[in-house]
Amino acid sequence: MSDFNIAMTSSRPYLVRALNEWILDNDCTPYIVVDAGVQGVQVPTEHVANGQIVLNISTGAVRGLVIGNGAIEFSARFGGVPMQVFIPLQAVLAIYAKENGEGMVFGSEPGFPDPEGDEAPAPKADERPTGRPTLKVVK
Repeated sequence: MSDFNIAMTSSRPYLVRALNEWILDNDCTPYIVVDAGVQGVQVPTEHVANGQIVLNISTGAVRGLVIGNGAIEFSARFGGVPMQVFIPLQAVLAIYAKENGEGMVFGSEPGFPDPEGDEAPAPKADERPTGRPTLKVVK
């Protein structure tokens, strides 16, 4: 009989590592979306928009990438200025391939605090969507 009360660690670091490897194996560029408002996040604040930052974590863009069980760490240059980046894993909202958008958006996990403002604001009526086109049924 199995015990359903066993506390497990977060699956997020394992998924981020696996998806990063999968994206690289398919000759694509891994990008992560980070909630810059989570405590402990160290990213260039001048590149933060709407509380989030999108970072290229490919081997050509960063040095010393470590995707640990608690955080992602690397050094990179932003506008020619070197910086050590530190991202607690609970701040990673998504990982995807730049070329085709394939990847994963992360939801909340038991025992992992939700990032503040995890709901994306609804687009305004006059804003035009970007990205891949979609088909709609017109009657």
